[in-house]
Amino acid sequence: MTQEPTAPGRTPADIPPATRPAAPAARDWWRHAVIYQVYVRSFADSDGDGVGDLRGVRERLPHLVRLGVDALWLTPFYTSPQADGGYDVADYRAVDPLFGDLADAQDLIGAAHELGLRVIVDVVPNHTSDRHPWFRAALAGRPGGPERARYHFRPGRGPDGSLPPNDWQSVFGGPAWTRTTNPDGTPGEWYLHLFAPEQPDLDWDCPEVHQEFDAVLRFWLDLGVDGFRIDVAHGMVKAPGLPDVGHLEQARLIGAQRLPFFDQDGVHAIHRAWRRLLDSYPGERIGVAEAWAPSPERLALYVRPDELHQAFNFQFLRCPWDAARMRQVIDSSLAATASVGAPTTWVLSNHDVVRHATRYAEDSPEQGLRRARAAALLMLALPGSVYVYQGEELGLPEVTDLPDEVRQDPAFFRGDGQDGFRDGCRVPIPWSGTEAPYGFGPAGGPSWLPQPDSWAKLSVAAQTGDPDSTLELYRTAIALRRRLPELAEPEIGLPEDGAYPPGVLAVVRPGLVCTLNTLGTEVEVARPGRLLLASAPVVDGEVTVRLPADSCAWWAI
Repeated sequence: MTQEPTAPGRTPADIPPATRPAAPAARDWWRHAVIYQVYVRSFADSDGDGVGDLRGVRERLPHLVRLGVDALWLTPFYTSPQADGGYDVADYRAVDPLFGDLADAQDLIGAAHELGLRVIVDVVPNHTSDRHPWFRAALAGRPGGPERARYHFRPGRGPDGSLPPNDWQSVFGGPAWTRTTNPDGTPGEWYLHLFAPEQPDLDWDCPEVHQEFDAVLRFWLDLGVDGFRIDVAHGMVKAPGLPDVGHLEQARLIGAQRLPFFDQDGVHAIHRAWRRLLDSYPGERIGVAEAWAPSPERLALYVRPDELHQAFNFQFLRCPWDAARMRQVIDSSLAATASVGAPTTWVLSNHDVVRHATRYAEDSPEQGLRRARAAALLMLALPGSVYVYQGEELGLPEVTDLPDEVRQDPAFFRGDGQDGFRDGCRVPIPWSGTEAPYGFGPAGGPSWLPQPDSWAKLSVAAQTGDPDSTLELYRTAIALRRRLPELAEPEIGLPEDGAYPPGVLAVVRPGLVCTLNTLGTEVEVARPGRLLLASAPVVDGEVTVRLPADSCAWWAI
């Protein structure tokens, strides 16, 4: 006997609606947390200038509460010329007027805490803005002087010093070195910038750099933040002597092999010192590594017991839509983090990569959305912590047709580094209404990047209450994850090969089986248990079930 397909996203009748405690349990809250990434300039605009701001984030906190997340991570809102979306910081202790002021930051932290949400902020320790007072002093200073010791200044190679000091390439394309001009107009030394020329790299061999960032962390911890996402956590230490790489296609090697400017062992001493600082504050303040490492084992070094608490699992993010590959990544990731007693931190999208609703099927938006919904259920069923990038709970696709004249990604203008199209995942998200800016800001107002006409049906308001919507799927899945405390346990089973058809990945958790069908066709399997939730309608029989193409389902056992 078979039943009618069960609607995806519908909360089963025997599971009460989500309820939220005043705050997550203090101890080890980060091990199983769902954390929501807020890209501040694209989240909510309170003043109508077309750019999201801190007051807008505060006003939209109820959305995060209803979604059921434990914390939010804010991308940089510090004083910045915005050469790289705020990741070029000119003052680490001040809020850029584009986003508000320090009182707005304090109000946001306080409001979030009142709602039981923790707040994680970005810190950018690999480089500063070229407008930072330190770098201005360095340019005005003499070669070898103390002002230049905070950065990597070197003489050029060649008889006249006209060649860069080594062959390092910027992540954004082109040489990672820019030559300065002396006060008399003659060519001067070169300075290192692994990203844009407006982002000179700090030299962490300088004790003053350590002292300054200790003070910066304490400043924000004293204001009540619950942790830091550490930008380029793998990059602060460079190999002694700054040796050549040996070839120029270096951007493709990031995360694939160790490079003399990334994932050097010396970064771990910095993270250990920061862990001691974090541990000196009450309430389990955390450090989160944005670290590109060539293997799960190398990544696990960042989350050893005396280092950081979490590290984004980019191997999972980059994994193709293939059951066997996903199983391998999950298995190796969990084994590596278990070896150091840390949780794995899963992520599918962020502000630097193509949204996974497009990445999984670039030529078919419908298939891409099906796969994105399924991947979300898989991710939320895994042991460890989860990060949700704003808009993925709405099923937003990448915006691939932005006109060149509106793009702001610095890599777009350099051409041979990152793909240069990060703006497509940063388009302001839709909240309500039938016309842009869809509640992002005041009606009829601007948005710093144009929103597609098709986004009206994807808004928070349009999806709320629709049991088949992606938003309600996320709300239900996160609520179930919260209400099934056994999912916080690290136990996981991956059935032996042959237990399920090729193309189907099954993950066994305490009290739950998660089945993922990565095939483009329906698959019949033995009924794993009682159906809890599915990303697409499942034909649920007494003995067997039929899993739709590109779908995921949770089963109670």
